[in-house]
Formats: sequence, structure tokens, C-alpha cells
Amino acid sequence: MADRVTYRRRNPYNTKSNKIKVVKTPGGVLRAQHVKKIGTRPKCGDCGIALPGVSSLRPRQYANVSKTHKTVSRAYGGSRCANCVKERVVRAFLIEEQKIVKRVLKEQAEKEKKAEKKASKSKK
Repeated sequence: MADRVTYRRRNPYNTKSNKIKVVKTPGGVLRAQHVKKIGTRPKCGDCGIALPGVSSLRPRQYANVSKTHKTVSRAYGGSRCANCVKERVVRAFLIEEQKIVKRVLKEQAEKEKKAEKKASKSKK
């Protein structure tokens, strides 16, 4: 029958944060080795896919790693994926184009109104 091991920390319950792995030491004794939780990959804020190029760590560990592990060198580097950034750029461009088209159409309509007023005055 396998030897029993006991927890080495004060928490005596089998919770998510208190997982152990049984390890045999060089002296031949079985010990409980506490296992840390693995970090999840950061997700894109728009579409929800895992961000490539950003390391997956526990939240507190991000404070100890360099900036290159937390972001990619692009606008919205550590929070949005490349496709969503591209979509935002295209959307902003199209909105600006739409504003320009509206302005041009408004100017044309005003010119036509002025031309009609001139034509109606010259007939009288």
C-alpha cells in the first residue's frame, strides 16, 4: 500500500489553491510538494481569442516580468488582437470618409439652391 503524505502548509483542505504532488526525495521519503496554479492566456477584449505573443502568467507575476512579455509592439498591443486592431483602423477610416462625403453632398445641395434662386430671380 502507498505511503500517505500530509499537507505542509496550514490549509488542511483539498482546494484549488492547495493542490499537491507526491514527490520522492533523494532520501527515499515521499513528500507533498505544493503545486502553483497555472496562468491563463490573456484574451482579446473584443473577440475573446488568446493573445499571441503575450506570456500566460498568474496576475501578480506580470509585475516581475519585462514589458516584452506583457505586450506586442503595436497599437493596443497587450489587449486586442491584430485582426480587431485592423478592423478598428478600417472602421475609423470609413467613418471619416463618410463625414467627408456628407460634407461634399451638403455643399453641392447648397450650390444647387443658390443656382435655383438666381435662376428664379432672373426670370422675374
